Amino acid sequence: MKLVTFDAGRGPRLGALTETGALDLAVAATRQKQTLPISMQAFIELGPKAWDLARELIKTHHRDDVFPSENIQLLAPIPHPVRFRDACLFLEHMEKALGKLDRPFDPEFKRQVIYYNADNVHVSGTGAEIVWPRDSSWIDYELEWACVVGTPGVDIALENASDHIFGFTILNDWSARDLQFPFMGCGLGPAAGKDFANSFGPCIVTPDEFDDPYSLQMSARINGEQWSNGTTSSMYWRFEDAISQLSKGRPLIAGEIFGSGTVLDGCGFELERQLSFGDVVELQVEGIGILKNRIAHP
Repeated sequence: MKLVTFDAGRGPRLGALTETGALDLAVAATRQKQTLPISMQAFIELGPKAWDLARELIKTHHRDDVFPSENIQLLAPIPHPVRFRDACLFLEHMEKALGKLDRPFDPEFKRQVIYYNADNVHVSGTGAEIVWPRDSSWIDYELEWACVVGTPGVDIALENASDHIFGFTILNDWSARDLQFPFMGCGLGPAAGKDFANSFGPCIVTPDEFDDPYSLQMSARINGEQWSNGTTSSMYWRFEDAISQLSKGRPLIAGEIFGSGTVLDGCGFELERQLSFGDVVELQVEGIGILKNRIAHP
């Protein structure tokens, strides 16, 4: 399934992408005397029976329950995530970025999954403008993807961790570098350099849609020019590692998001390039789609 949160003029609705638009799953369920919620978070929390119902509705839906693509706005798949942690799973990026800052690569990155608690308040979807902070002029993107937890749990064994993945989406971890680096120089952060915007989308794709999610091509285009190119196969840690390690003694929540960290050369800082106001940034991950945003003046 390719699941979305969309707005056709009546507020956010849970949908599934079809060839022509977005199927309103709650309406489609009502037509068959079934019930599904209108929010992605509530849908995830209902568990596998609800997910199976959605799969059946996608196969058997009435065409009147599909809103044409040109008549809808795609929002962030989960507009208000219950929790969002961005992890360092692509270690090549960390090694190169730290080297450019004349900082050593800590071996702890290879001993355990390192993460930070990220901004789950300022969340945007594809097509949204990203309003930059007034006190920043160093604009950067980060090419990432993310997994969404479906089934909650605690002390999850690594061999069972994939059972807890609801789906995958694209993440742009926007970075105000001139705000970020002073915090990191103090041994904390990235803090203010990240606390203003995260983009997710265009959809959440369930694992059954992939032969191998760790063999997907990733790219970033700025105003149509390709800046970054990578693959999910270059991850040192996988999402299953994060799920297993971070659930030790601490329960995972349905709907929470784990970011992957940035793929090698997946940001302007590594490439020694900076974005400008008005730039259009498109992140693409094979099998998921394109996450597109324009950078706006404060």
